[in-house]
Amino acid sequence: MVWALDQPLAPCLHRYKYRLFYGRSGECFVRYDNERGKGDHRHADGEESAYDFTTLEALLADFERDVTEWRMP
Repeated sequence: MVWALDQPLAPCLHRYKYRLFYGRSGECFVRYDNERGKGDHRHADGEESAYDFTTLEALLADFERDVTEWRMP
């Protein structure tokens, strides 16, 4: 899900709040999200890393790419 905000969610400079999730109950395979104080980040393979948000289109493409790579044997 992606929400358009009136103001950026610090420390982000863009005006989106998002949570993109691929997994199943109790198990996260890939997740992109942002939160106040933490900023943009990505979860994959049990690791969390910073994510460099550039555009909404790039975010969606990066998420789709990660899901596709995760699903490949």
